[in-house]
Amino acid sequence: MTVSVLDPRVDPEPFGWTDFQRRHHLHAPWDYALLTMEAWLSRHPPLLVIARSGNVIVAAMAVLVCAPARAGRYARPRPFLGGRLLPRVAQVYQPWLGGEGFVLADGGAEVLRAMERAVRSRLGPAMVGMIYRNVPESLVPLVSGRGRLVRPVQPAASVLENRWGSEDEWLASLSRNRRKNVRKVDRLVAADPTLVVRSGAGRSDVDGAELAGLLRTHRTKFGTQRFDPRTPVGAEYLSAVVRRPDVHTLTYSDVDGRVLAFSTYLDHPVAPVLQFWASRADGARAHLYFDCHARAIRHVIASGRKELSAGRAMFEQKQTLGFGARPMCVVGVPGPVVGR
Repeated sequence: MTVSVLDPRVDPEPFGWTDFQRRHHLHAPWDYALLTMEAWLSRHPPLLVIARSGNVIVAAMAVLVCAPARAGRYARPRPFLGGRLLPRVAQVYQPWLGGEGFVLADGGAEVLRAMERAVRSRLGPAMVGMIYRNVPESLVPLVSGRGRLVRPVQPAASVLENRWGSEDEWLASLSRNRRKNVRKVDRLVAADPTLVVRSGAGRSDVDGAELAGLLRTHRTKFGTQRFDPRTPVGAEYLSAVVRRPDVHTLTYSDVDGRVLAFSTYLDHPVAPVLQFWASRADGARAHLYFDCHARAIRHVIASGRKELSAGRAMFEQKQTLGFGARPMCVVGVPGPVVGR
C-alpha cells in the first residue's frame, strides 16, 4: 500500500480519483475541482490524502491544516512565517459535509494509521496533533485507541430514514399539529403573489456572489461556533456548486428577483444532503425553512432514496418532520500518538 498527500492548490488531480469518486458515490464537495477552489479560498486549506493498493485508490481523507488565528486571513504555502515555526493541527474534516472526513473502501484502522503518518511526515515538526471531527459513532472504533480522546458531539446529526412509500404516508406519520402546519405552509407559499419559488439542478440563473453574501449574513446572526475551522463560503465556490448537475438549488425570491432564502441539496443515489440554508431576517417568512425541508423530504420519498441528512442545527424542529439523531464523536490524537 502507498499513501500520497496532495495539496489541491498545486498538485494535479490524482490518477483514478474520478473513478473512486464515482464508484463510492462521493458527494459533490469531494470533486477535485471544488477541493482546489476551496483550498485557494480558505485560511485553513484542505489536503487530500489517498491510499492505494497497487493502482487502485482504497481510501481518502480530507485534512484541514489549521493554523493559529493570528496567522492571517488566507493560507500560507509553508508552515514557516517570519522565521518562526507556527503550530499546526490537522483536522480530518469535510467542512461542507459535516461528518464525512474520510472514506474507507478497503482495509481498516491500519490504513488510517498509515495515512496519519503520511500527514505527520508532510507537515513536519509544526504538527502538534490531529482531530477527527464529527465521526459517526459506528466508525469511532477505527480512529480511537490508547492515548486518543473521544468525546460525543452535541447536538447529533439530523438524519431522516425513508420508511414511506408515498408523501401521504409521511404526512400520516407526523403529529396532528405538524401535519396541519405542513399543509398550511404549502398554502402560504402557493398563495403568496410576492414570492417566486424556483428549484432545479445545474442552475445558471443564480448569482453565486448574492448567495454567498446572504449565507454570510445569515450565519452572522447566530454567531461564530467555537473552534470552527471553516472559512466563509466564497462566491466562486457557490457559483461552481449550484451549476453542478448533482446539486439542486432552491431559491425563494421577491418579484424584483432579490433572493430571500435559498438552499442547496446534494443529490446522491442513497443519502442526499441538505447542505447550505440561508434566509434574510424576515419573520413573516420564517415558514420557508420548513417548506425547504418538506420539499427535500418529498424528493427523497419520490425518488426512493434511503435517507436524508440535514446537519445539526435546529434538531428539535427537524425532529417534528421525522428526522432522528445520529450520534457523532470528536476524536483528538496528540502528536506523539499520531500514526500509532
